[in-house]
Amino acid sequence: MSTLFTISAPSGAGKTSLVKRLLECTDNLKVSVSHTTRKPRSGEIAGVNYNFITVADFSQMLENNLFLEHAKVFDNYYGTSQEWLTEQLNLGIDIILEIDWQGAQQVKRLNPATVSIFILPPSRVILEERLRGRDTDSDAVIEQRLQGAIEELSHYTEGDYLVVNDNFETAMRDLTAIINSQRLRQAEQSVKLHGMLTELLKK
Repeated sequence: MSTLFTISAPSGAGKTSLVKRLLECTDNLKVSVSHTTRKPRSGEIAGVNYNFITVADFSQMLENNLFLEHAKVFDNYYGTSQEWLTEQLNLGIDIILEIDWQGAQQVKRLNPATVSIFILPPSRVILEERLRGRDTDSDAVIEQRLQGAIEELSHYTEGDYLVVNDNFETAMRDLTAIINSQRLRQAEQSVKLHGMLTELLKK
């Protein structure tokens, strides 16, 4: 059996860096590559960071019901491919969806077994420092992102787990513990350990 995880966080909370490290040190775990209509940022690679598509193509995929979830964020559209997700889960691979609270809501509604994780910054001051430290956005964009972050933070109660990204290594240990706890559930272990359990219980 496999688990679908959603990880949500306000812009500047460090979600992307945490997920990147988590993928590097955790076996049998993938992150879903979302489709988006926004332009690539410096260093982003199509098909790795996002599937960059036009608004027209996004609208066509939406019409054809190809998205598990979709949302509009800062005038851009984002969506998760249902076909790819189902295929990976059926292969027994745990999947992370890096999405905002709107997407996490949709996924949880459609798949109640989804495990939702919310990443929090340690303070408003540090959140703003991180947003300004990127040095890629104008003051107007930073202010817009800060207001959006506050709105995102108000949805922390929708997460099954809360992780504070104050110290990166501590946050990583917390995230790893969440992933491992799901893999140790009786339902998952019963499948994985079927042969051993059969041997232990034989008359």
